[in-house]
Amino acid sequence: MFEDSIAPRQADWREALRKEKTAKERSSQPRVKMTELAPDYRVTCNEEVNCGLTAAQAFAEASRCLDCPDPQCVTGCPVGINIPGFIKNIERQQVGEALAVLKETSALPAVCGRVCPQEKQCESRCIYNKMKKEPVAIGYLERFAADNGVSDKKPEKPIANGHKVAVVGSGPAGLSFAGDMIKRGYDVTVYEALHQIGGVLKYGIPEFRLPNSIVEREIDALADLGVKFIKDCVVGKTLSYDDLLSEGYEGIFVASGAGLPRFMGIPGENLIGVLSSNEYLTRINLMGAGHGGDTPAPMGKRIAVIGGGNTAMDSVRTARRMGAEKAMIVYRRSEAEMPARVEEVHHARQEGVEFLTLCNPVEYLANERGAVRAMRVQRMELGEPDASGRRSPVPVPGAIDEIEVDLVIVSVGVSPNPLIPANFAGLDVTQRGTIAVDDNLRSSLHILFAGGDIVRGGATVILAMGDGRHAAAAMHKQIQEQSK
Repeated sequence: MFEDSIAPRQADWREALRKEKTAKERSSQPRVKMTELAPDYRVTCNEEVNCGLTAAQAFAEASRCLDCPDPQCVTGCPVGINIPGFIKNIERQQVGEALAVLKETSALPAVCGRVCPQEKQCESRCIYNKMKKEPVAIGYLERFAADNGVSDKKPEKPIANGHKVAVVGSGPAGLSFAGDMIKRGYDVTVYEALHQIGGVLKYGIPEFRLPNSIVEREIDALADLGVKFIKDCVVGKTLSYDDLLSEGYEGIFVASGAGLPRFMGIPGENLIGVLSSNEYLTRINLMGAGHGGDTPAPMGKRIAVIGGGNTAMDSVRTARRMGAEKAMIVYRRSEAEMPARVEEVHHARQEGVEFLTLCNPVEYLANERGAVRAMRVQRMELGEPDASGRRSPVPVPGAIDEIEVDLVIVSVGVSPNPLIPANFAGLDVTQRGTIAVDDNLRSSLHILFAGGDIVRGGATVILAMGDGRHAAAAMHKQIQEQSK
């Protein structure tokens, strides 16, 4: 039902397609370049920076795919998408069929096509890398299919199997799990603590990278299949574990995320104008702070974002759009070691962001009102490699600078949401506060499975989605065995 049922490699049309061009002809084509909004314009608005591929670009890029007999790109995908299958459908200009292939395994293709780090996953396994050529633009093509694939058929609701399951959290792990379980015929209810469905896809990722309308479209598709969504419900407070059991749920999947921000523990972190990236992005993305909402975000002209991940890039680029005249990334390692996507670093630099690498804040200084006015920064250098081969940053003796700032956004990581671990009796947790699970993502509470950041402590959208699919398969097997 879920794997290769629409576009098997041995299909006649794929056999014919492979004969239309030689491998040499396919590999001689350059990778397409996606159009972007001009930097001086995009910092004035929240419009999506990447503009997508034209149909002509998509058909040309799809024809670069060699349709390998052992496609390693699929093994590099955490949700196991039939990548050659959907790409070959694009090549033959059957975009609706391409989307159908994607939806066999992915509940969020339009999201993944925009925010997943394909360069570290599927595209990193493309055969073109061995040929010293640019890989097929799998992410671009996924986005194209998701945005342009149209089917005349209204999705049929799966035949109910008589079993109920609950999902805690409506982020990527929860939505992926819900999508797989509804296809198997389960009665699925998703509980979300916030007032909008989408989790980190809504509160954590700005619209210039992932428009809310795209997220809503994916959620609506799940609702059309029968998934029920309940907002403003804090499981662990509004509803207890016993309450869920009394509702008749035979399985519970916890995907409550890692919403607890970390700080560095340095002097001055309690000053006015020092806040976490979680708070900053949530206020702006979810609560309308950028448009004069009820929970306005702090404003600043000289802003420092501490960290080098994608969330740090989202924060600093948001600050530019909120009017910052000087927006800085402060990162204790070199740029080459930044965990953020290369594309996000590139876009940030285009938008005027300054990069203070090999720098580490050691103190924030206050003005007479108790607000941050400056930060003291320790210059760093890379020391000897550790056991993993990564060179650790070490302070340069005496090299401390004072830099004027009026807003600091700390983006040095997150910890798991502690609410469920603290309120579900008998639930084992790790020393890091994550829910302890076995290889099938099952917890110490037999019917409770967990995945995403509440297990990993922080991960990408696609890894969280992979957890959702893995947990869905394991829970389905358990419920079916118990029903015999």
